[in-house]
Amino acid sequence: MKLGLNKFYDLVEAFESLPTIGKKSAQRLAYHIVMSDNYCGIKIAHSIENALKSIRKCSNCGCMSEHEICEICLDEDREPTFLCIVQSAKDIFTIEESKQFNGKYFVVSHLDEEILDKLILFIKNNQVKEILFAISPSLSNDAFILFIEDRLKGFNLNFTKIAQGVPTGVSLENVDILSLAKAIESKVLI
Repeated sequence: MKLGLNKFYDLVEAFESLPTIGKKSAQRLAYHIVMSDNYCGIKIAHSIENALKSIRKCSNCGCMSEHEICEICLDEDREPTFLCIVQSAKDIFTIEESKQFNGKYFVVSHLDEEILDKLILFIKNNQVKEILFAISPSLSNDAFILFIEDRLKGFNLNFTKIAQGVPTGVSLENVDILSLAKAIESKVLI
């Protein structure tokens, strides 16, 4: 039975729409914000508003950025000839935390001509020599990698992918940093 608290239940429903948040967790969060810590709720609302206004995709690589071009693309200390392809910009944060990669990134969330054309342009502009696929192992992702390799066969590139330490079917965000660092360190030719 719902009490006459429509705004509270709207808040619970909003929290429930987030990944990994179930009904009980959503109720706990909503209750905490409404009854225990109004300041926390205002801070969260303000942070969400600012993030939605400010964060966009880097026009160069697809990473998250507060500017047209992200900090990684602009970083002259990074090795531009070493490219890591990921399927989600959030994977970049996980890889950066491992401190095992000092190249550039490119996000290929899905295969379409526009993204592949941007990837080819990125490879040409940065004179890429090696591509590391930091993609969770699965049959569909193996096909994904093969498709991209085939599209790039005209370039003189070495292809590698992350190796041991990343279980099949597990998203990179759910892999511990030590396992991810080991996987990047032990990358294999494909």
